[in-house]
Amino acid sequence: MAEKTVFHKNQWVVLATVMIASFLGRLDGTIVNLAFPKIIKDFGITVSQASWISTGYIIANAIFVPIFGKLGDLIGRKALYIFGIVGFVVTSMLAGLSFNLQSLLLFRVLQAITVSIDYPIALSIVAHTFQDKSQRAQAMGLWSAIFAVAAVFGPLLGGPLIDTFSWRSVFYINVPIGMIGTFMAIKYIDEPVKEVKGLKNFDIAGALTLGLSLGALVLVLDQGQGWGWGSANSIITYIVTTLSFVGFVLIEQRAKEPVVDLKFFKIPSFSAAIVTSFISFMGMMGGMFILPIFIQNYMGYTVTQTGLLFIPMAIGMLIAAPLGGKLASKFEPRYLVAVGMFIGAIAMALFSQIDVKWTGVDIAIRMFVMAFGLGLGMSPLTNAATSTVPVHEIGIASSVLALARNIAGAFGIAIFATILTNSFNSNLLALQQHTIINAHSQAIYGEVVALMAVKANILSFATVFKTAVAFMFVGSLSALFVKESKRDFEGEEPLIMME
Repeated sequence: MAEKTVFHKNQWVVLATVMIASFLGRLDGTIVNLAFPKIIKDFGITVSQASWISTGYIIANAIFVPIFGKLGDLIGRKALYIFGIVGFVVTSMLAGLSFNLQSLLLFRVLQAITVSIDYPIALSIVAHTFQDKSQRAQAMGLWSAIFAVAAVFGPLLGGPLIDTFSWRSVFYINVPIGMIGTFMAIKYIDEPVKEVKGLKNFDIAGALTLGLSLGALVLVLDQGQGWGWGSANSIITYIVTTLSFVGFVLIEQRAKEPVVDLKFFKIPSFSAAIVTSFISFMGMMGGMFILPIFIQNYMGYTVTQTGLLFIPMAIGMLIAAPLGGKLASKFEPRYLVAVGMFIGAIAMALFSQIDVKWTGVDIAIRMFVMAFGLGLGMSPLTNAATSTVPVHEIGIASSVLALARNIAGAFGIAIFATILTNSFNSNLLALQQHTIINAHSQAIYGEVVALMAVKANILSFATVFKTAVAFMFVGSLSALFVKESKRDFEGEEPLIMME
């Protein structure tokens, strides 16, 4: 008997709708950092104080992604999704109207809470809307590509907005785009959840312990280098993270409606997808975090010029992501993911040759190669992970995948920033030990010392990218254990039939 394919009447419009909110959420994560110098000057605060604007956002987002993923499964997704995008528009406006650091911190946290609704709910809506397996993979590929596009548009939009208007404009830009996204969501998105369970059995204890564990973990990853990884503050957060996580696992084993169903991790393919995502995103985020620093500090590029260099990354992702989704119907996803991660490893190896003599073209080519590799495997990996769980739990499964990627990014940035610092110190010491300055001029002596510092820094950046190669290569190997489920909504009632 031939398999019956069901199509949603506006499925591509629905995809475009959720991509708007996803774009805004990812854009906000990059564009606001550009405004820090202006915010510091306006509010008369220190760099350390300003860093909490970013830290608070990251912590709140990490805590609430899995919670909203579960809520979407329990109370329905359309209303929750609309609440998220409307809330994001309102809190963006409030953030733009902030009058001091405290008010901006509050509104940024509220922004993070509302935007954390997007990832698990949007991905679940896409999975339910595209009931044809091949088209669903392509849709996830296009949706995944929006992350790279937003990362590029952050510097491109942020620089001119801040220079022309003020730092407040980076928040106001969300309002008109968010209003369009809200209108489209109301008109085109249909509720995937047909049997709402309600909040009666919502796992409050599990949500609290998970939130405490994630909050403490992200906090120490973000602040640990400044505190010192062995400092009292860091040790306290290690203890809080561990104890609360153990409590969370014990609670989830007995909860009727667990925030994270631990049985997911008994599915080999799902666990392999989480591990692959974690390792590869750690390598990618760790490597990409330091690249703008090198471009601006050693190549002399402005913020806007740096953003232009990231355009090839967006192009590579936009080409490869839908291509990966299309090829997933012809090849096993695990091979596509493995090849994609291996291409990413090659790109990182090319970056390990980084030098101040490089031109923008040298950077752009490597950015394209890396994005192409990651884009090729991103949608097959996401589709493979979500295909292994029951349909009504896709929301929480996708939130676990999102959480793995977010935490991996935080780990990557923390670890690679530490590697960069430690490598610089050891390289500088080695250069000093093996350098003899035969000059009595103080000017020449100072110039040589400065050149040694530059050389030590270049070697340190190379070390970071070499480390990223190892992560990406391990990710390509773990991808071979990711197998897509053959289940494709068989026997389930379609959401909307083609009219």
